[in-house]
Amino acid sequence: MGFDDSVLICDEVDPILNKILEDNGLKVSYEPEITPEQIIEKISNYNIVIVRSRTTITKEMIDKADNCKIIARVGVGLDNVDQEAAKTKNIRVINAVEGAMNAVAELVLGLMLSLARQTARGDRAIRNGEWLKKELKGTELRGKYLGIIGLGNIGKRLGRLARALNMNIIGYDVVPIDEEFSKEVGLMKADLNTLLQSSDYISIHVPLLDSTHHLLDAQKMSTMKKTAKIINTSRGGVVDEDALYNALKNGTLGGAALDVFEKEPAIGNKLAELDNVILTPHIGAQTKEAQSLAANVIAEKIIQILRGVI
Repeated sequence: MGFDDSVLICDEVDPILNKILEDNGLKVSYEPEITPEQIIEKISNYNIVIVRSRTTITKEMIDKADNCKIIARVGVGLDNVDQEAAKTKNIRVINAVEGAMNAVAELVLGLMLSLARQTARGDRAIRNGEWLKKELKGTELRGKYLGIIGLGNIGKRLGRLARALNMNIIGYDVVPIDEEFSKEVGLMKADLNTLLQSSDYISIHVPLLDSTHHLLDAQKMSTMKKTAKIINTSRGGVVDEDALYNALKNGTLGGAALDVFEKEPAIGNKLAELDNVILTPHIGAQTKEAQSLAANVIAEKIIQILRGVI
């Protein structure tokens, strides 16, 4: 059975998404450079709107979306979609957390290894004509305590990867944690304060909400080990960057790796001044495999919604 719904794709996506939708009879308009003004002008013509990270779907846009059934984000976070406005118009908002699960978890693992062995600093030193072999004495991940804040799909995938390296896994979430996963990795469940006090590495996997804004602030950082390292691949606003900068500069924290920032692009961010920080430009889901999988997931979800399956 085919569909005759119209689709507006506002960002660059894997071509498989267009193909699957078109194969099912949907009329796809692919406009990866469309401006906010153009979206406001055109959105009333479409039943489905698809975005990634570049485009923000605002209340003003949604107010004009009189024929829209679905807003889809080919990715994880939904903070670039006004979900309340969509809810008032009975528009389904969906994402593809399954697509980024492995890519983000692998990035976290790579960042932990780089922090442990100071590879980023070593690379910079050689490029600057320095040979810091004696100075760059690292540590191993084996036997260290990894605290995972948020044990959804990505957090659980990270836990499994880290357990394979014989790390000890501590977990905290505001919702019940998967018991099968807990047994599989020998998870030590803890409240947030206990996790922060006990962990050598802390990886954050929560959405940006009012309740999670600056979840790690100066007070929380003060309870952590002086050697502890923070990895944030979720959303920049979850970590107070000013407090993090001060803790790292003053030596009350051991290091950090950030793939997300309070303000993006993070050009000119003062954290770049510090040697014990690794900064990457929001590339958690930026793999060929993740983009293809996310596109497939979104296409399948859209088809299932139109069929009334979900």
